[in-house]
Amino acid sequence: MKVSVLGCGTMGKGIAQVFATYGNSVVAYDSLSKALEKAPSDIGASLDRLAKKDPEKFDKQQILPRITFTGNLEEIRGSDLVIEAVFERVEEKTALLRKVSDIIDDRCMLATNTSSISINKLASAVRNPGRFLGMHFFNPVPVMKLVELVKGEHTDEAILKKAYSISESIEKSPVISKDFPGFISNRILMPLIREAIAVYEEGIATPQDIDKTLRLGMNHPMGPLELADFVGLDVVYDVLKVLYDEYGEPRFKPPITLRNMVNSGKLGRKSGEGFYKY
Repeated sequence: MKVSVLGCGTMGKGIAQVFATYGNSVVAYDSLSKALEKAPSDIGASLDRLAKKDPEKFDKQQILPRITFTGNLEEIRGSDLVIEAVFERVEEKTALLRKVSDIIDDRCMLATNTSSISINKLASAVRNPGRFLGMHFFNPVPVMKLVELVKGEHTDEAILKKAYSISESIEKSPVISKDFPGFISNRILMPLIREAIAVYEEGIATPQDIDKTLRLGMNHPMGPLELADFVGLDVVYDVLKVLYDEYGEPRFKPPITLRNMVNSGKLGRKSGEGFYKY
C-alpha cells in the first residue's frame, strides 16, 4: 500500500516506521521543517535498537528508503490509507482533515490517531465520512501491539474490517470501540493517572512510592506517574480536558499540579523533567 502519515511527532514517526517495516511505501508529512529534519534520524535510531534483536527484519538500509519525508501535502495523492497524527486538538485536526479530503480520492481510507476526541466530531470535516475511523496506536508504536479501532456513526463496516486486517498485517492486535470519549484505553487509564497525581498533590506519598506501589502491588510494568511522563504531561492534560468537557465528572478534572507543570514546561521525558528528571 501507499500509506501517508500526517505529523512527524512521536506517534507519527512510529506509525510511519511500522508501516515501512512491513513493506509499505510511506509518505511522512509535517508542516514544520524542524520535525521533518529530525524524523529520519529518530526513526533510524529506533530501527538500530530493534535490529539488535532481529537485524534482518529491522534493516535500516531497507526500511528508511521506503519513507518519503515532505512538507508538501499534495504528495499524499494516490494513497490507499492516510493516518492523521497531529496534536490532540480539535481545531488543528479538523483543519487538516478538510484539506486532506480535497486531495485524496474516495477509495482512500482515512483514519485519525486521536486518543480521546470524538470520531463523529472529526468526521464532520471529512468528505465521504463512511471511509473514516479512529486508528489509535500506542507509544512506542514499533513495540506496543495494541491498536484501538474506533467506529463512528458513519463508518462503513467494510472499512472497519479492512482496518482490522491492515492492523494485523503489521503485526498489531486490534480492538474495536464505539465512539465514546476516551474510547476504551483512556476512559480507564486517565482516571488512574489523575488519582495518582492527586495522591502526590495531597502529599500522601512521593512519586517514587506511588509508582512502586502500582508496579509491585498491582504488577503494572510502569507506575502511573512514570507513564504520564512517558506519554507527555501536556498530552495527559489535553486528554483529561477533553474527557472532563465531555463527561463533566470530577474523576476527569485535570489536577492543578498537572496544569502548573505543563504551563511551566515540565512535560515529562520529552522536556527532560516531569514527575522525574531525565
